[in-house]
Amino acid sequence: MTSSRPYLLRALWEWVTDNGFTPHILVDATVEGVVVPDAFVDQGKITLNVGPSAVQALNIGDDAVAFSARFAGNPMDVFVPMQAVLAVYARENGQGMMFGSEPGPGPEDDGPGTPPDGSGDGGGGDDAPAPKRKGPALKVVK
Repeated sequence: MTSSRPYLLRALWEWVTDNGFTPHILVDATVEGVVVPDAFVDQGKITLNVGPSAVQALNIGDDAVAFSARFAGNPMDVFVPMQAVLAVYARENGQGMMFGSEPGPGPEDDGPGTPPDGSGDGGGGDDAPAPKRKGPALKVVK
């Protein structure tokens, strides 16, 4: 299946603007392909105002978010690959959504049924403890 992130991002952007609030996105600036003003990156992350009055030519596509904006008076074309978008929320009240990792095999996986470290032997031995399942973690974005 395709990623749900662009669909959720577009829907939440519309929901925030329809309610008269200002949509912001939190971006992981360390992801390859991200083009944002480096001067405003803090600890590898940047918050961008993507409201209609702050950006021009906003395009929330399936693969990336792209727009033109001014930063400290200087125009810049911004490009954010979809996997770099960490959250979308309303500036005024913080309501929105943080994005987790997408389901399915990651780049380090060897495929279904094989542990990421490649140690799968195909046997059904019960001597190894089951891996601990880590629950979802939420973080308040302000």
